[in-house]
Amino acid sequence: MAITGWFVLLVAAGAVPLVLTGQAWVMPAWLAIALALGLVDLALAGSPRAVRVERDAPRRVRLGESTVARLHLANTGRRRVRALVRDAWQPSAGAAPTRQRVDLPPGERRVLETTLRPLRRGTRRAEAVTIRAFGPLRLWARQATIAASGDVLVLPAFEARRHLPARLARLRELDGSTSVMIRGQGTEFDSLRDYVRGDDVRSIDWRASARRGRSAVLDAPRLVVRTWRPERDRRVLVVVDSGRNAAARIANESRIDTAFESALLLGALASAAGDRVDLLIHDRRVRARVQGANGPDLLARMVEAMADVEPELIETDWTALPGLVRSVTTQRALVVLCTTADAPGAARSLLAVLPELAQRHLVVVASVEDPAVLEASRERARLSDVYLAAAAERALADRARLGAAIRRLGGDLVSAPPSELPPALADRYLALKAAGRL
Repeated sequence: MAITGWFVLLVAAGAVPLVLTGQAWVMPAWLAIALALGLVDLALAGSPRAVRVERDAPRRVRLGESTVARLHLANTGRRRVRALVRDAWQPSAGAAPTRQRVDLPPGERRVLETTLRPLRRGTRRAEAVTIRAFGPLRLWARQATIAASGDVLVLPAFEARRHLPARLARLRELDGSTSVMIRGQGTEFDSLRDYVRGDDVRSIDWRASARRGRSAVLDAPRLVVRTWRPERDRRVLVVVDSGRNAAARIANESRIDTAFESALLLGALASAAGDRVDLLIHDRRVRARVQGANGPDLLARMVEAMADVEPELIETDWTALPGLVRSVTTQRALVVLCTTADAPGAARSLLAVLPELAQRHLVVVASVEDPAVLEASRERARLSDVYLAAAAERALADRARLGAAIRRLGGDLVSAPPSELPPALADRYLALKAAGRL
């Protein structure tokens, strides 16, 4: 049961006859009348438990987009139900409106629509619907909470997809769809041609040269060499760090969300190039894994795997990384580590496993830069700014020293602010393709 503001106003109105008459018995009598009216109003109110509730919620929605969830209400009782309905979605689901009025005659149905614009990734849930049914005088109401569970899976926004058309055009140039010369030897056999001075003697095909015979002019063997092109169907493994460092927010976006954007853009580009893309999300255990997918199914499985993953406030176990990579592929692959590379102390365990990985694979570390650190290093207006700038310079020096250590151990580093890291990583992938290293 619930009382309304109208009942409160009715009780307060009893002060008027009390002041006019000056009799002490007026107020108790007024309260008795108000209670009697409230009981009559409650008795005439429809039962909220007579309302059958069915939920029709969308299965998934992309972060930043909106969708509509529906409630189907059916009055199975004998009395009219004039109610205020609250659909109890989680606050991060961005539900609006949260409360709606409905008038349900006996035997009729109504549909209430709620717009959802989620504020966070993951599964957003609604467990129950609260119905407050008022009497005809709207003094008292019957209230009941009816279980009606539903959920919607909020997928990553993938805002970096706007960079994909330009990178695909560059990829078509590398594949020879347009007239652009490619430097770099590559690893996949393309064709044979005559040897010219300056060619690598290791590329000479001696059997083909023997079949060509000798030159009539120089009376010397006619040598032919093999030409190569970048190999297709290579393996690309993206490992996303979901440890405590991934929880930090840079430019109003968590590091793990930036890593997801980078992984999705790289996955879409590499899949279009014909490479096989796998995904691991790992801290001390594998939080999500995507293997064996290609084409449109790849991105669908990647966003679903990422949707419910939130950073764990624990240190990442990098010692398990070589074994995880071997469990995915034994072939030479491009291994992209989406993690934090700005503090030498925190990256010590990562540096320890880099030589083992770089011995068999091409390793690229993708790290988010904090643009606020660079801005702080430039400010010198006040004494406090000078101290802050000194700390920022120290952080920048640590980042540069860590990048040099990664390169010295056989890896490569891509570091950029959140909005620039996904296209920077995609450009590094294309550069490796163009150089014939992938």
